[in-house]
Parts: sequence; structure tokens; C-alpha cells
Amino acid sequence: MRFTQIALLILLVIGCQKNPDYDIIILNGNIYDGSGGKSHKSDLAISGDTISAIGDLSKFSAKTEIDANGLAVAPGFINMLSWANESLIEDGRSLSDLMQGVTTEIMGEGWSMGPFNDDMKKESLEEQGDIKYKIEWTSLKEYLDFLQKKGISCNVASFVGSGTVRIYVLGYEDRAPNKQELETMKNLVKQAMEEGALGVGSSLIYAPLFYAKTNELIELCKVASEYGGMYISHIRSEGNNIYGALNELIRISKEANLPAEVYHLKAAGKSNWNKLDSVFAIIENAQKEGQRISADMYTYNAGATGLDASMPPWVQEGGLKQWKNRLQDPQIRKRVIEEMKTPTAKWENLYLGAGSPDRVLLVGFKTDSLKYLTGKNLLEVSQLRGKSPEETAMDLVIDDDSRVSCIYFLMTEDNIRKKISKPWISFGSDEGSLAPEGVFLKSNPHPRAYGNVARLLGKYVREEKIISLEEAIRRLTSFPAENLKLKKRGKLQPGYFADVIVFDQNKIIDKATYDQPHQLAEGVSSVFVNGTQVIKEGKHTGKFSGRALKGPGYKE
Repeated sequence: MRFTQIALLILLVIGCQKNPDYDIIILNGNIYDGSGGKSHKSDLAISGDTISAIGDLSKFSAKTEIDANGLAVAPGFINMLSWANESLIEDGRSLSDLMQGVTTEIMGEGWSMGPFNDDMKKESLEEQGDIKYKIEWTSLKEYLDFLQKKGISCNVASFVGSGTVRIYVLGYEDRAPNKQELETMKNLVKQAMEEGALGVGSSLIYAPLFYAKTNELIELCKVASEYGGMYISHIRSEGNNIYGALNELIRISKEANLPAEVYHLKAAGKSNWNKLDSVFAIIENAQKEGQRISADMYTYNAGATGLDASMPPWVQEGGLKQWKNRLQDPQIRKRVIEEMKTPTAKWENLYLGAGSPDRVLLVGFKTDSLKYLTGKNLLEVSQLRGKSPEETAMDLVIDDDSRVSCIYFLMTEDNIRKKISKPWISFGSDEGSLAPEGVFLKSNPHPRAYGNVARLLGKYVREEKIISLEEAIRRLTSFPAENLKLKKRGKLQPGYFADVIVFDQNKIIDKATYDQPHQLAEGVSSVFVNGTQVIKEGKHTGKFSGRALKGPGYKE
């Protein structure tokens, strides 16, 4: 046979070989499509970044085939309250969340990573803790694009922080904006919405956000409303004044004509635990009147923030430097101590909400010389120093040149179960997305960073059967996606983006504890983000296919 005949024969054989029909086929999985409907056994195909088909695909081929027999296949989960804004700069793998099936991080609880002015950039650089980075952006969109260009394995989106907008214009002053200043703030919201922000986020227990009056927030939210955005808030009180705080959120929603969500809904402090049913009633009455009010939660009995939440907002006016200076004045210290120990509805005192100083766990210090205190509670440290817990809290802020990260034990397990049972509550970790290595080991996060979703699916769904797996997945996927107006996200449906996870519904569980929080969850075997496999057999693939997602007002 001549050479040309051999060559022709080879070409003929190659030509007869069929190209794969799809890039990926996941076979024999239990499909949970995100709607809340009953699961069914089926196959799912992915082409490029899109779900191509769901059904019997046994006669089709793919470049990659995964047998998911006996496993759950679901849309990627959405973390409604993420603080991964710095952790993703350090490590774009997003391991602690990806290993729970979380493929989208939603940021912006009062503060957002833009818009920044020069003073804000300078202050942010000075206050950086374990994670160090250059600020190579000014607007919120530029930050999200920076993450995507750098490389991240999850999707990201953000609200514009009402506090960020306020600081941009007013700094840390305790006053209302004048007409011109308010117009500047509204224009900043307008710019953010047109650049893809999801809406306006606030966090009203903290200075300087605490200084904002209701009318100011309504005006900012009216701008977001024009672009189809929503309002989302850490309300002004989750404890002694929770009813008034909820009514403020509902008023803002009504007068600005936009949906609203309560961040990490809770009744904080033992004396307030019995208020939760009334909290539900307030929200559900607003829903009956036609308002779109929702909430999110984390699945733990403790919150995490800083020691600023133990001290009155007036002492923090002007920012960290002035706060520290005031805490060194003997007369002011005396007044702060008294207010820390006195119940009030005028500001949110998490120190009293926790009930005692041994229920305030110190977990993150900026200064290396203080890191040996990580994991100790405030009572222990006060005894080591021979001072009262209140004095110790003030001294730690001064010594560490920071708000000092801490965990407050505020809630009850019974109330966690009640909240999980509500169909209008989604889930957010209120933490970064970390890795059990490197710089992250210098501080202790709240265990919710590694376990918020896995704990829901393992402890509360599988073990305690509070809600069905179908319902839990709906509230982790299509429900938040619809609230946020994220296009073609949150469902397993042909034409939707291929954010897809495969997990063992019989094994998924959280491993992180308050004492040993840096432990990845177990049970998730495969994760696809925009059609690219980022987790394979429980290991990161080195792929970074995450994208910056845009809100409803985005303009090219």
C-alpha cells in the first residue's frame, strides 16, 4: 500500500470518529433543580459555561463524564452575606466555601470595597491586619473586576455600602448631610448601581453608620429602587429595640419602593430570645400587605464582630484614632465603663447581650505581640491583666490599634431551628472564604466560615429534619438569586450558567469548631463554576473561573 493510500485511510478513520456531544456529562445524579420541587434521578450536560441538557443522556458522549450515582446534584449555593472581600485578594480559591458547595459570594454589609477616595484608601492601608494588599481600584466595579482579573474560583457580587458612601462624603462625623452632600451621596449610589451594584447595604449598629437617620437611608434607597435594586440591612437593633429597628427597615422599603432584607436575623441576648415569634409576625404582616421583605441567617448561636460593638457609638465618632484617644481620657473611660454595664435601647451593646465577659471570645488581633491571646475569652484576659473586663476591652483596642475581632454568644438553638423553618429566610456566613493554611492561621475565624452551609445540610436537614433537602437547596439557590435578580443563576435548567455541585447528602457535615475553626467541611466532591470544574474529588483543581456578577441596573 502506497504512503498516500495509508494517509487517506487514516483520515477516513478520523473522520468517522464522532466528536463529543458535550464538554461534561454528570450521570445518574439525584437532581435538585433549586425550585424546591421533588428531586429526580437524571443526567446533566454542560457545554462551555452553560447547562445544555437534563435528562437521559446515556446515548451521548462528553469530554468529561462523572458518575454521580447516589449523590445529589444541585445549583451552586449563594452566600447572602460574605466577608470574602479581603480573603479572596489573598487566596482566590475560596476553599472554605467551595468545599460546602458555595459558588457565589455576596458582599456589602454596610461597607463595600468602593467607592473610595484618597483618604479612605490611606485609612484602609493603615488598618489592614494579617492580609496585606495594594488598593488598585477606586469604584466598587473596579474592585470586582480586579478580583476577576486576578483570578477567583467563585462568583462575586456586592451591594454598595451606605457607610462607605457616608464616609466618602462626611467622614466619621455624627451629623446629617446637608442638601448638597446628600445629593453627592445619591450620585455615588447611582454610579454604583449603573456599574452593577445589587442595591444599598447598611449596618446600623456601628459608627459612623449608626449616625445615619432614616430619611437619609430612604433617599439613598430611592436611587437603588430606580435601578431595580434592593435594600439589605444589619438593622439598628437585634436585641432590646428590635421591633423599632424592623419597623424602620419596613418603612424604608415602603417609602423607597424596593424589596428589603434583614441581614442575619436574630433575637440577640437572653432577655430578647422570647421576641422572635413577634419578629416573625412583624415581617409576615408586611409581606401580607404586599411588601417584599426577606431575611438571611447563619446556623450558629454566636455572632462575630469587634469590640466596637461593646462600646457606645459616641466614643467612636471620628474613626479609630479619635476613638483610641478618647479611651485614654480617665473621665471618658469612666463614662464608657458605666454605659457598657448599663442596659439600654439607645445603642446595641453586644457585651451585655452576651450576658457575661466569658461569653466574649477574642479571635483576631492585628499586633503580633497580642496574638497569644487568640482563643481566650474577655474574662480570662481581664484576669491575666488584673483589670475589669470593661477596662480590658478598652485597653485591647488601644494596644492593638484595631477594633479587635471577637465572637459573642448571643442566641439559642431553639431560635435557630425556628428561623430555619421559615421559607423566606436564606443563608449567609457573615465571614470570609478562607483556607486552613498560610496567613489565615494567624487568627481564628468564626467556624461559620468553614461550616455555615454544611451545618445546615448535615445537622439541621439530615439529622434533625427541620426542613427537607429540596427546601434547603431552594433557599440556598433560586430564592436568593431571584431576590438579587441574578440572571440565569440559582437553578439547574438548560440555558442557565453552569454553577453546579455534586455532594453526598448522607455525609455532608461541618467540622469547624470555635476552638478549632480551620477545618474544611466534608461531603462535597465536585464543584463547577461557569462550567469549569474547580473542585474534583474534594480537591481544588487550580482553576479560576469565577466572575464578577452584575446587578439589575448595570449599564455597559
